Amino acid sequence: MIYHDKTPALEERRSDQPEPYPLPLPPAAREINNRPVRRKAPATPQIPALLEKARNFKTAAQLREMGLYPYFRTISSAQDTEVIIEGKRVLMLGSNSYLGLTNHPKIKAAAQAAVAKYGTGCAGSRFLNGTLDIHLELEQALAKLVNKEAVLLYSTGFQVNLGVISALVGKGEYVLGDKSNHASIVEGCLLSQGKFLRFAHRDMAALESRIQKIEPEAGKLIVVDGVFSMEGDIIQLPELCRIARDYGAAVMVDDAHAIGVLGKNGAGTASHFGLTDQVHLIMGTFSKSLASLGGFIGSDAKTIDYLKHHSRPLIFSASVSPANAAAVLAALQIMQEEPERIARLWRNTRRMKKGLDHLGFNLGDSETPILPVYCRDLVLAFKVCKRLHEEGVFVNPVVSPAVAPGQELIRISLMATHTDEQVDFALDKLGKVGKELGLI
Repeated sequence: MIYHDKTPALEERRSDQPEPYPLPLPPAAREINNRPVRRKAPATPQIPALLEKARNFKTAAQLREMGLYPYFRTISSAQDTEVIIEGKRVLMLGSNSYLGLTNHPKIKAAAQAAVAKYGTGCAGSRFLNGTLDIHLELEQALAKLVNKEAVLLYSTGFQVNLGVISALVGKGEYVLGDKSNHASIVEGCLLSQGKFLRFAHRDMAALESRIQKIEPEAGKLIVVDGVFSMEGDIIQLPELCRIARDYGAAVMVDDAHAIGVLGKNGAGTASHFGLTDQVHLIMGTFSKSLASLGGFIGSDAKTIDYLKHHSRPLIFSASVSPANAAAVLAALQIMQEEPERIARLWRNTRRMKKGLDHLGFNLGDSETPILPVYCRDLVLAFKVCKRLHEEGVFVNPVVSPAVAPGQELIRISLMATHTDEQVDFALDKLGKVGKELGLI
């Protein structure tokens, strides 16, 4: 077969056709009616008024200039009693891994097996295509732990409080909360269509004064942290439940920092006080003692069914990943099979608290593995954090809005897996830095 060269003919045909999109002439050559057209220089884009607040935010930059910025420190190792930051090994006293399970081989193996079986995600919400059998298995295990009829999983702990409170408290109803409640509780209360009333921290007289002014027939929800995440103290649940009974209110307890810490087998605050039947809603998270990510709400079966069909953060969010669900199941099993972990956590807490008291630090009213070292000065809290980091100890500075101005503190949190040597090392460094900066 002979192939004919058609290139000249094609090129001739192309030369007869005009350019479909002629290139524009340079600005100087453009004319209208034979007169040159002068173009104005483009105006500088105006910053939208909405973004002015971002341009005017200087606090973080000022702290960076002072060398005191303490946030977003990058860790390049597993979350354990010691972590690697910028190539340096640092003692971790700022983690919420109370039972020290985040790097447990059984939990990592369970997560890997779940990925192998289910893949990496669910590609949808629980409401539609995102419910797996492992989700139901986990809900049953959690219901057994907190002794409730049913449990519902959420993708994060923050979403639990957003979704539950906003779905349950409607127009003409009331939600009452402690002023030291976690931000997720506050946002859930603000998102609800009811009236949000706050009372002074752990002040049961103030709570009763608030609730007795509400019309008796109105729906009422009292929502509190079981263990307060910054102060480390525990809600007076017996008195709170008495007030709820007297005034016909439902009770919701956020046990993010109590699961794995308080109660039988780590079941939380209601179990700790023997009041599970009087707490209508028990909330928990997976990112602390349970070594994963996500959250849950436990209640009676009818309330859980209502939330399944009315809680927007549940309905319109992708479901908990298979790996996260499997990790929680494995963590629950370890927590129940190894009760000595909770015992070690409390032993470490007592050792650290005794040492801090002896050094002369002010720990407020803490009763848990969360030990606040009060600085009551913003810059001092940042300086203490920086110096401890330089000495090889990671702690978290807590300032407004997490605590009220004037209540700034260094948050120390213990793990079951901390050794006596690590606790003593931390006490030595805390004493050194505290004296150096005039805190003790």
